[in-house]
Amino acid sequence: MRPIVGPVPDSGVHPAGGMDEITAQLAAGRVAVLTGAGISTESGIPDYRGVTGRHRRHSPMTYQDFVSDEANRRRYWARGYVGRRAIAGARPNSGHHAVQALRASGHVDAVITQNVDGLHQAAGTTDAVALHGSLDRVVCLDCGVVGPRDELDARLLDANGEFLAAHAAAGLRVNPDGDIELPDDLVDTFRVVPCPRCGGVLKPYVVFFGENVPKHRVERCFDLIDAADSLLVLGSSLAVLSGLRFVRRAAKDGKPVAIVNLGPTRADGIADARVAMPLGEALAELTRRLDVR
Repeated sequence: MRPIVGPVPDSGVHPAGGMDEITAQLAAGRVAVLTGAGISTESGIPDYRGVTGRHRRHSPMTYQDFVSDEANRRRYWARGYVGRRAIAGARPNSGHHAVQALRASGHVDAVITQNVDGLHQAAGTTDAVALHGSLDRVVCLDCGVVGPRDELDARLLDANGEFLAAHAAAGLRVNPDGDIELPDDLVDTFRVVPCPRCGGVLKPYVVFFGENVPKHRVERCFDLIDAADSLLVLGSSLAVLSGLRFVRRAAKDGKPVAIVNLGPTRADGIADARVAMPLGEALAELTRRLDVR
């Protein structure tokens, strides 16, 4: 993924289709759904580029910055250590539950999410493909072992004493990757712990900006897009290629593409239907029209 700072420019092309077209698309079945950060904003997790992400002061951590600089890793883990409490405490909202209801009723065939918060899985969509990984696990960059994030957090608590209790209120904005704003002088006091197996560098089991999505995961998502008859994008500006390529694949194959997102997206010019409204509201309307509960 490449980091893209700032709003997604308006394409100037706006499909005429709306809720009627998306309702018909879902009624026909075999729909693949691609979700982004916008579906989790109603769970208290802001997005990167939409309404809740406009005041973010720092760009997301890149893979190159993380692996090349110990100070960057300290900053990431200190801020993520505090910020993850908000992510871990978030609960699925009506949008996540609506997607699962559509999945269970057979209207939706597959769910791919760009989010790392695990909320689709918590809502019951256990087979949702987490394109960018999950914050609830960590991986060692040296020995490759993957382990639970809770175990790492316990070790960080042991190493940092009352850092969490003393500074949990210092950061006010939690970002979709679990990052939270913390003053630099607090970050400098944070102690990072190594891999318990080999002493190597630990990284969250997520795809950072500048890092490639694992090939097998990309291929799995393409298979799901190819098996579907249409694609519905929910809450994503499609600002990075990792998600946009699936939209382009569906459009190239002549499959209807619909988008529900409050702001402009990079696929507005190829979408067959486009709705700009809050996802909770839109999905509630769609499930009502389809008599899905």
